[in-house]
Amino acid sequence: MPLITLFSAPKPFTNPHIAVIQRNAIRSWSLLPDVEVVLIGKEEGLAEAAQELGVKHVPNVASNKSGPPLIMSMVEIARDASQRSNSDLLCIINTDMILMPDFAQAAKQVIKLKDKFVLLSQRWDYDVITPLDFNAGWELGLRESVRKQNQLHRPAGSDFFLFPKSCYTDIPHFTIGRAGWDNWMIYKARQEKWPVIDCTPSVMIVHQNHDYSHLPGGKSHYDHPDTTQNIRLAGGHASIRYTILDSTHQLLDGQLVHPKMTRPRFMRNVELVLRKIFFFLPESLVENIVRPKRWKKRFMKLFK
Repeated sequence: MPLITLFSAPKPFTNPHIAVIQRNAIRSWSLLPDVEVVLIGKEEGLAEAAQELGVKHVPNVASNKSGPPLIMSMVEIARDASQRSNSDLLCIINTDMILMPDFAQAAKQVIKLKDKFVLLSQRWDYDVITPLDFNAGWELGLRESVRKQNQLHRPAGSDFFLFPKSCYTDIPHFTIGRAGWDNWMIYKARQEKWPVIDCTPSVMIVHQNHDYSHLPGGKSHYDHPDTTQNIRLAGGHASIRYTILDSTHQLLDGQLVHPKMTRPRFMRNVELVLRKIFFFLPESLVENIVRPKRWKKRFMKLFK
């Protein structure tokens, strides 16, 4: 019986580089203990890849008008799969992320400590252009190579969320692959008073770098109209400013500890307090107070 139902909506397998990194990611998931993998959607090459890699494929999923799946529908599909397999945890993840056994170990540790939670982490960005060798001991070689590149991503943007299947039963109609929904996942957990657990100290999650040629115009998902819709569904910009800095706990040596108070975390706490006190002020004004560098950057752009 698996512990985790891990699910994702891959991109089309038509771009050679995207196809390589997606196969790398899915293969790494399939090797994890106590995990079932469910790939969702009808993208070109997906059914063949799922069969090749020996994982489940569910083609039918609710989508928005432009085609990408809705996260709500993806979670419902995964929850249904978990009911059949009796897995306790769901994990939505982007299909460019490589997982190693420490991920499954972290899940086993956290579920013993809390009934409701969401587990996330910072990612390590890594340049990959060829299929990975998954022979015995592959994790050790990958870890060494990733640390040499030394690209721990800043605590903004989350590429996976692991949570008990009783959580997140009322997700808005967010579109996958666009910005905003991941921040809302953290916001929702904080609102529900679930522990938001950062496992960065205990787990290496590897993101395979890529461009945005798979998106319209080759632009980042931040510039896509569906992102605007995601932000609206999330309740506005205040809800989508939640990041890993808003985690309530960290997983360290199998125990939950409170995160150390770094300057970015302190300023984020100040921002949250100011938003509660000055709720009647424009969101941008509070942001300019606590994030002066960002405000200065925007100000200079106006006068270029």
